[in-house]
Amino acid sequence: MKVGFIGLGNVGGKLAGSLLRNGIDLVAHDLDAGLVDGFVARGATAGGGPAAMMRDCDVVITCLPSPAASAAVLAEMLPEVGPGKTWLEMSTTDAAEVRRLGAEVIARGGAAADCPVSGGCHRADSGNISIFAGCERASFDRLLPLLTVMGRRILHTGGLGTASTLKVMTNYLATANLLTCCEALVTMKAAGLDLATTYEAIAISSGTSFVHETESQVILNGSRDIGFTMDLVKKDIGLFHAIAEGAGVPLEISPLLIEIFNDGIRRYGERAQSDDIIRRLEEATGLDITAPGFPAAMVDHEPEEPGYEVIPRGRAAP
Repeated sequence: MKVGFIGLGNVGGKLAGSLLRNGIDLVAHDLDAGLVDGFVARGATAGGGPAAMMRDCDVVITCLPSPAASAAVLAEMLPEVGPGKTWLEMSTTDAAEVRRLGAEVIARGGAAADCPVSGGCHRADSGNISIFAGCERASFDRLLPLLTVMGRRILHTGGLGTASTLKVMTNYLATANLLTCCEALVTMKAAGLDLATTYEAIAISSGTSFVHETESQVILNGSRDIGFTMDLVKKDIGLFHAIAEGAGVPLEISPLLIEIFNDGIRRYGERAQSDDIIRRLEEATGLDITAPGFPAAMVDHEPEEPGYEVIPRGRAAP
């Protein structure tokens, strides 16, 4: 199987790296020619452009920063779509948009799946990230061997668009958790507690979480670098809020998250790291929320393991 990968950024570059590391015949493309050159030096082929990649590859994966970017790339690929061709969208995007674009692929005889990832850049790098897959079951069965190369836990979520809906939900939860972790760390420092001790107290308690165990470390280091920016947070929590509004759910916390990140963007810029949001509280209190001994970047210390399908409770394995 020849696989094309479009979008070699913070997440896409690591997912594509897992494919290349595991012997997949990879064709790579990005607007940044330097990123493509780096993959070519490691054994990939330069794609040239979306249309050529769809023509030459069995599967073309997109991992791009916005629904508009995905739509523009797919418009270039559509003339080359036909039977035996698959578009695999790994961006975090709008479910209605991925269904619209996927329908165009399917109408030409191709297959489409939305397969966003969750777990952070460090797990994308190690091949241990989780992947949601929204598509027909037959398409999922064909794609599963490829997905298990890029990720460890693979969940078939239902039809096209369901994976994107669940993905923005998980990013909403992670954002809420990030803000509560920031408030907890600042409040404990203001109350005179040692921050390293505070970190461990949270980690061994009912208050712990994936976000705390990963992002709190780079917050305390001071780098605040998780490879995810405030504009992307705003996009994702905005998508989640739109789902709730469309379903008639009167959310109370979601508008506050959006307001906080709009303020963060006004202060620090769209491309500021998402964990820089703690600076709002540091500036308000005059406190420095750093501590020695914490890493500057998140690293997955678990060895790369073969991926597998996650079966929801109460369901028989297919």
